[in-house]
Amino acid sequence: MGAVVSISESGEADVAMPSVAPHVAGAGLRIDRRGVWSYGGEPFTRKEMVCLLASCLRRAEDGGYEVTLPCDPNPLPVDVEDVPFLAVEVFLYGTGEAQVLSFRTNVDRIVTLDADHPLFLSGDPETGEAVPYLVLSEGISARLSRPVYYELAALGEVRQHEGKDVIGLWSSRQFFVLGAIG
Repeated sequence: MGAVVSISESGEADVAMPSVAPHVAGAGLRIDRRGVWSYGGEPFTRKEMVCLLASCLRRAEDGGYEVTLPCDPNPLPVDVEDVPFLAVEVFLYGTGEAQVLSFRTNVDRIVTLDADHPLFLSGDPETGEAVPYLVLSEGISARLSRPVYYELAALGEVRQHEGKDVIGLWSSRQFFVLGAIG
């Protein structure tokens, strides 16, 4: 199926591209718990393609996820097993309360831990253990990979927070809790 070209009375060409949404709707654009993107059950092998799709990912009105391509007004639904991204590397600058932590995601997005991009903990449905996440943008989060979480735990400090002993760390002059002690 190709583009439809029409010429207006003024002689300008108007190109209409067919929507890709009807061809892929229900075909299974999916992101698994490990951050692997797939289509129709086959994982994407080109990171550039994943990064392109990731740049167009947003939350749908129904709370799910969708990719909206610039050339197509029809969003593609995306089945996301947990969250769409993983925080796979952490960068540290400074010390103490002036310390700044930034994270690189599996799609090479860099996000600094601050009031607009906080950490939060959520219970794993299978184990019940607290799992750390980083807010990337409104409604979009990244789960911290296990090595990143362990690196943060090693950097953390113990202090009182809301009457409990917790381990946490400073970034952008704000204290973020990694978990309770005991």
